[in-house]
Amino acid sequence: MDDARRLARALSDPSRRTFFGLTGAALALAFTTNLADPWTSRSKGGDGYPFQLGVASGDPLPDSVILWTRLAVRPLEPLGGMPYGRIKVDWEIAEDRAFTRRAKHGSAWATPEYGHSVHVDVRGLRPGREYFYRFRTGGEISPVGRTKTAPAAGSSPEHLLMAFASCASWQDGFYTAYRHLADENADVVFHLGDYIYEYGIVPTGGNRNTPVPDQFRVQCDTLDRYRVQYGLYKSDPDLQAAHHSAPWIVTWDDHEVLDNWAGPNGAGGEVSPEDFLVIRANAFRAYWENLPMRLSQPASGPDVRIHRRFTFGDLAEFNVLDTRQYRDDQVCGDGQQYDCAERLDPARTMLGAEQEKWLLDGLGASRARWNVLAQQIAMCQLDYDPAPAQRLSMDLWDGYKAAKDRVINGMVERKVSNPVVLTGDIHYNLAGELKTDFDNPSSPTVGVEFVGTSISSGGNGNATTGLPAGGTDPVNPHIRFSSYQRGYVSCDITKARWQADFKVVPYIDKIGAPVSTRGSLVALDGVPGLHAL
Repeated sequence: MDDARRLARALSDPSRRTFFGLTGAALALAFTTNLADPWTSRSKGGDGYPFQLGVASGDPLPDSVILWTRLAVRPLEPLGGMPYGRIKVDWEIAEDRAFTRRAKHGSAWATPEYGHSVHVDVRGLRPGREYFYRFRTGGEISPVGRTKTAPAAGSSPEHLLMAFASCASWQDGFYTAYRHLADENADVVFHLGDYIYEYGIVPTGGNRNTPVPDQFRVQCDTLDRYRVQYGLYKSDPDLQAAHHSAPWIVTWDDHEVLDNWAGPNGAGGEVSPEDFLVIRANAFRAYWENLPMRLSQPASGPDVRIHRRFTFGDLAEFNVLDTRQYRDDQVCGDGQQYDCAERLDPARTMLGAEQEKWLLDGLGASRARWNVLAQQIAMCQLDYDPAPAQRLSMDLWDGYKAAKDRVINGMVERKVSNPVVLTGDIHYNLAGELKTDFDNPSSPTVGVEFVGTSISSGGNGNATTGLPAGGTDPVNPHIRFSSYQRGYVSCDITKARWQADFKVVPYIDKIGAPVSTRGSLVALDGVPGLHAL
């Protein structure tokens, strides 16, 4: 058996496809006792099983949610080993796990043009309700996923449990943090970028010590190459468990395309502008094919709008941003720089004029208690030099100071209620206070930022470094917590407070790591700032 089939078989072993303690075959038998019902078909499992990439849901609205799957019998092939033709896929969604109270059902076509992915926008659901869903094709039944619609517009929910994560390099280690995230039973999960990494993968599979076939040696650039990268990543059972547990709302950062890309520019002039736009189009298409996103049309070409807004009654409104597609190029050679005057240019943009206006207009019109920016890169100023001179990253909001000031001051001018920024990217946990002037510690605090560490990128991390919750960083006094381990952030949101629990695992170079809470911080309604528990 060649390496590709061996890895696919290992990753798709039915014993690893359990959900709520049942295998695919047992789930099929548990659905109903009516043997005439085609949903009772047994799954054959093994290499012929078409749901080896699992199922997912996303972009929840009060009456709708996106259901996703992608057919693949051999995930490490560009079309997943599926025939080149369209395949009918049935779906159903119910109010109970046994599917005795079916809410909606229908069929869709999985076509080779879209990598045999399926995106079903299920309408007419009840707001604020938990649902369960599954797919069927050719007598095979998918795992069961749990999802949840958003509360009704104009409602006043008392509580929202959400989690967010980012940065999951497959070869850096195991996705144990995703497995623990699945156990949160969240209302919604946000993924803030670097869902995959475009890098080639070493023959041994890096820290996983799982050999991968030769096609993974080269960096992603073609659509087929991106597709097999997603096939490898999404074969992971812990990632699948996290998708099965809750609806996801996603946005990309750089590694879904090319490290540190900016607008029409690939990083460091590695490829020509014309070639980069082709790469970007391939990356965007593969991203949409593999995630439960609601787009007005399938991703096609190098321009895809993904900034969008989600409202959870009057409790919280989330503005999901794209900080890559419209930004100006990094200045002063990118990286961390001293005294880069170009970063202060008032004409520089991070979001582009249209998205920036959309954001500020939406924030100004919001009536939510908590107003959230779900985005990719640190907004709090981060000085990387303990000496008086400042060393700032040109890739973060610090490299686009005027754009950052427009957003922060725009929230102040519009009297936005309780601004919260959620961030990924930098592979360590931070909690900070948003300032109108980060160089003046006594300047007003206008909101808070929670930066989540990586799921796996960067390896095991370091449990001995960091700032205890509620401490003060002497170089960046607006930072109140930090840690350098892997994990995710769980947030318990009520009308009175926003509690962020930074969940970490002690290692990722082997499976089975336990999870613990490294720090918990609270923001109070109407009182800008952070408080440690």
